[in-house]
Amino acid sequence: MVTEQPHGDGPGGAGTGGSAGETPGIPALDVFDPAPVAVAVFHGPDHVLAYTNAVYRRLFGDRPLGVPAREALSDLQQQEAFSILDRVYRTGEPAQIGPDRPVRLEDARGEVRDRWFSLSLSRAASEGRASAPEQVGVLLVAMEVTGEVTAKERARLLSEKRLRVLHRYQSLVTAGAQKVWVTDPDGRLIERSPGWEQVTGMSWDELRGDGWLDSAHPDDRAALAEAWRRAVQEVPELFQHRFRLRHKDGCHRHCELRAVPIREAGRVVEWIGACADIEDQWLAERRKELLVRASAAVTESARADHAFAAVGRVIVPELADACGVYLFPEGEPGTEREGRVIHRISATIRDGLPGAMAPLRPERVKPGSAFDQAIREHRPVHRTLDPGPVPAGKVPPGVNVWAEEAGVHDVVMFPVTVAGSVHAVFTVYACRGREPFSRDELGLIRAVLDQSLPVFSHALELRHTQRIALALQRSLLTDPPTVDGLEIVARYTPSSMADEVGGDWYDSFVLPDGATTLIIGDVAGHDLTAAVTMSKMRNMLRGLVVDRQEPPGDILRRLDVGTQILDMEEGTATCVYARIEGESGGPRQLHFSVAGHPPPLLITADGEARFLDAAQDIMLGGLAPDKERASTTEPLPPRSIVLLYTDGLVERADEDIDQGLERLRRHAARLATEPLDEFCRALVEGPSATSNDDIAVIAARMPGPEGQEPEGSATVM
Repeated sequence: MVTEQPHGDGPGGAGTGGSAGETPGIPALDVFDPAPVAVAVFHGPDHVLAYTNAVYRRLFGDRPLGVPAREALSDLQQQEAFSILDRVYRTGEPAQIGPDRPVRLEDARGEVRDRWFSLSLSRAASEGRASAPEQVGVLLVAMEVTGEVTAKERARLLSEKRLRVLHRYQSLVTAGAQKVWVTDPDGRLIERSPGWEQVTGMSWDELRGDGWLDSAHPDDRAALAEAWRRAVQEVPELFQHRFRLRHKDGCHRHCELRAVPIREAGRVVEWIGACADIEDQWLAERRKELLVRASAAVTESARADHAFAAVGRVIVPELADACGVYLFPEGEPGTEREGRVIHRISATIRDGLPGAMAPLRPERVKPGSAFDQAIREHRPVHRTLDPGPVPAGKVPPGVNVWAEEAGVHDVVMFPVTVAGSVHAVFTVYACRGREPFSRDELGLIRAVLDQSLPVFSHALELRHTQRIALALQRSLLTDPPTVDGLEIVARYTPSSMADEVGGDWYDSFVLPDGATTLIIGDVAGHDLTAAVTMSKMRNMLRGLVVDRQEPPGDILRRLDVGTQILDMEEGTATCVYARIEGESGGPRQLHFSVAGHPPPLLITADGEARFLDAAQDIMLGGLAPDKERASTTEPLPPRSIVLLYTDGLVERADEDIDQGLERLRRHAARLATEPLDEFCRALVEGPSATSNDDIAVIAARMPGPEGQEPEGSATVM
């Protein structure tokens, strides 16, 4: 908008004054050079730009002199300004353009932007030349007021924004569904909150001051009060805290409290807070977290009992106060006979409850009990208990006393069904101080179990496979023979850290020519395939040894050919075949061959021990067709011990096998005079507790000098 205001004097410093129609004179133009405002002079009816001072050039750029204004200011978007120039030139009446709207014009930096100016225009002539039309023109004085205008606009917008915020806040406070409050600088409630009163059922007198803290769940109040105390002291820009809010119907729902400090002159004068219900969000986050934890727990557990116990530790204490896990022994699932037996394999109990639920042992399920019903009907069974003695049929067998001491009021039994049969039962308990199980909590427990079911199924299948393989393996580890003058002991120990089955085996029997065999072998792997392969190799080697009275190296060479039939490409097999030869009462010798296996150990009666490594060769199946296997013989002094063993006895993950062999040698030397069964027990006892592999050993002690020979014996452990 353009406002023209007549005035009796020309622009400040621009002329001598006069009435409308008179043309004041302009002194020498350089007088305007130091002026603090922008000055420009236009001559003639075409408004030819004749002069600009330094301030003008800084504001509007260095415009070309000697050209009409419409050309010099061609980028001016407000073209009506040129009409005002015409009118001032024609009538001699001065005009003023106020800063009510911006001027868009390129500045000295070449940037086109909106700016605000206060402009004064008046007719003037060069001094002494008022009669020459081309020397009569318009004097323009401009002062930029962009800063003042924009500051006022920002203040106006901020005022409107604050007013809107105030209206919103007033609407929130007065809306009954919103839990909004105001506290003093010390965090004490000072204004009523209709929403808080309506949701909690607490009166204003109960809520005021610190009373609002009592609306939190008893278990959450202390943490909320402490967090709020720290916030009042430290004054963060935003306070956030989650807790359970008690509603007037007695239930508790998760909410999030958000509060901000209100400052005046840098000092906190009050706090404004709002509380939002986040129960659905919290349930979703909790569900996701527990399912992730359960998945990680069972994935890390290869054994069925460990996987079930791991899930129990996820459920407690998040979803239940205690959890008992029961697992059917192999062969029991699916049977419906009365008096079935189930094993309690784990019990997880939260802190603060009696710590001994019941011993981990087999329990007999009482027909008609809730536990029996869950098994028979393949569905969860929920029982509530009254205070006092606990009826036997409402809880799993053996936990009545604990349930009474712990104040159990809710118990739910979840059967775990795989391939149509119940293999396990999870029992969860809610005790004194915990609310009864909600539908959401029971649904989440069910979801945790369902997600873990594939791992349970795999672990149960593995357990079944392991039991078959272990039974097969043990059936092949027969007792050593009883031989006059010889004492033979064998031991087999499954790994305590790996699966319960492997490919280790030993064998010993008497040949038709009177020699006694000592055999030990190892097939790589810890599964049913390894056990089956081991059994095939053992039987094949037995047949070769009995059928062919050949040196041990030749027998193992024939076994090389046999391994090709067993498809050993994905595994490895090693073996030691030895013959104890010699007449009864005479000297004995060991005739042996080693196929990729740790060497035999010879321990003399006086405590010297050394490895017999003269007949070492590569593992079975790796010998070229045109090669022969080595055989050698070693004298066996009276009362000496020959020890064959698998690598589980000497291997450790953190050391070289040579260190394990040397440790075995020294240990065996110290035990040289011990009874042979004690000798073997002591050697196996330490490594069996830490080895990742099975351990098999077989040892033979030679008879003593004439007249001191012990009665022949054989022992297997």
